[in-house]
Amino acid sequence: MRKFLYTVWEIAEVFLIAILGVAAIKYFLVQPFIVNGASMEPTFYDGDYLLVDEISYRFQEPQRGDVIVFHSPMDYSIYFIKRVIGLPGETVDIEGDKVKIINAQHPEGFYLTEPYLSPAMSTGWVGSKKVTLGPTQYFTLGDNRLNSLDSRYWGPLERSAIVGVVRMRLWPLNRFTVFNHITYAD
Repeated sequence: MRKFLYTVWEIAEVFLIAILGVAAIKYFLVQPFIVNGASMEPTFYDGDYLLVDEISYRFQEPQRGDVIVFHSPMDYSIYFIKRVIGLPGETVDIEGDKVKIINAQHPEGFYLTEPYLSPAMSTGWVGSKKVTLGPTQYFTLGDNRLNSLDSRYWGPLERSAIVGVVRMRLWPLNRFTVFNHITYAD
């Protein structure tokens, strides 16, 4: 009987360690995220199952071009997915379909070339919008500019609202993708 109880205890220990390991990975390293809506098309579609890296931003800051998941500035219980366009201290100047970044390296500014947008994509933005970001603020835009509620509407995103960066699309399997950092020509 003692041997049986010892075996049951060992199995329970292994099971408990496995559960704790999975929970630690899920809550501290990577988080699953399911895309809801069309704001990131054609990069992500409604129902895409993504893995979000929650640890990288503990050691480095978000970069221009990163696709991030964050708490909505309007309702902290809702999560959004958008692309980082403007970095802290920069000025983002949107005129129609063009996005201009003004920063210390480019005081006259430079226009973003955005290869992830559909060639015929229009932002649908009429007029201009110019926003200067604070030391902990980011400017985000959806890739589907016609159908995206983003920084054009609710303003800069605070760093504290960012959950993590999208690293991988797991579903659907025929669109499995590992995402690398985008480098912009400026």
